[in-house]
Amino acid sequence: MILLDKPFVSDFLKKTIKHNGFAVFQTDVNNELKLDDGLDLLDEKSAIQQIRDSDSVQIYTNSENSIGWISRNLQFTDLLRKIALFKDKAKFRTLIKPMHPDFFFKEMQLDELDDLSVEELPMPFIIKPATGFFSMGVYKVSKVEEWEQVKKSICSEMRGAKNLYPTEVLDTNSFIIEQNIEGEEFAIDAYYDAAGEPVILNIYKHIFSSDHDVSDRVYISSREIILNNLEEFSEYLRGIGKLADLKNFPVHVEIRRDSKGSVLPIEINPMRFGGLCSTADMTYFSYGFNPYEYYFYQKRPDWAEILKNKSGLLYSIIVLDNSTGFEGSLIESFDYKLLLSGFNKPLELREMDFKEYPVFGFLFTETKEENFSELELILESNLREFITLHD
Repeated sequence: MILLDKPFVSDFLKKTIKHNGFAVFQTDVNNELKLDDGLDLLDEKSAIQQIRDSDSVQIYTNSENSIGWISRNLQFTDLLRKIALFKDKAKFRTLIKPMHPDFFFKEMQLDELDDLSVEELPMPFIIKPATGFFSMGVYKVSKVEEWEQVKKSICSEMRGAKNLYPTEVLDTNSFIIEQNIEGEEFAIDAYYDAAGEPVILNIYKHIFSSDHDVSDRVYISSREIILNNLEEFSEYLRGIGKLADLKNFPVHVEIRRDSKGSVLPIEINPMRFGGLCSTADMTYFSYGFNPYEYYFYQKRPDWAEILKNKSGLLYSIIVLDNSTGFEGSLIESFDYKLLLSGFNKPLELREMDFKEYPVFGFLFTETKEENFSELELILESNLREFITLHD
């Protein structure tokens, strides 16, 4: 069963649902999502009863907005416990403490930040919403002198984001402070099968423009990234799955490998792959298989075969977050044509309503390794060259 919600359902996911006859929960937002005719829509009562009658139902959500519906209607299942383990970053840190006993973290409320003795914290540290989405409210503090400005930025950003998402997706009042994890960052789409075994569907390396960059601008996947990390990351996910008792459970995982080679988790997003139909759809564009189908049919990628002719190619998701410094209401237009002209092989462009959400869209690209500079340029851009402001 698939539970769809705002803000975005891709045409690729809609076609996947229709082609396979996957059941979709009939909810209040279906009309707003402009779903195609011919989908197998289950009314809420029938869907809830089917879940109640089954020992193991596979559920996928495209959006964390759906967690609110789950919390209201599926309290009789174990889903809420599992979701809470991951959405609440403090609970997640507690869950994995047996794997990382020395990791520092501390939970706080927004109104307690003024009383924080920042000089007593390990430097550098990361502060972010305990329940968050994208990089909203995420800041790195490297020295005491930065704290006052970071605190002001957090308060300002949380005021602006307060009504953007349900509290199950972004809680603007509760924060977690944790030690900074140095090293390479990766994002993983995976699912736990009926036996509790993790199945990795893609691995992306998250690249940054500087040490202080915490944005989600560029994620790249390649033959080398997958083959060099597949076995180690699978084993790590196996350990987390055992602690949380996960079965028939899709996840989007963000982890880092530090300078000693140790893997540490940043967060795990439950019930879905990458947000806004990004990473899962890109897997199809880059590697030719459908992750949604692989989850529901319990299939495993044959990576040796899939990656056979992929040497020297980078597959990127470019998140066009509004880093211009101007509110969406002040921007008249975004020049997507100019954006596309900077890339040798764009695969898919998805425009977003930047007046409602702080993102202009998503761009999927294929890049030869020797043309890596095109990714560096967009990584370092504040995107002002693409916007026109209102007079």
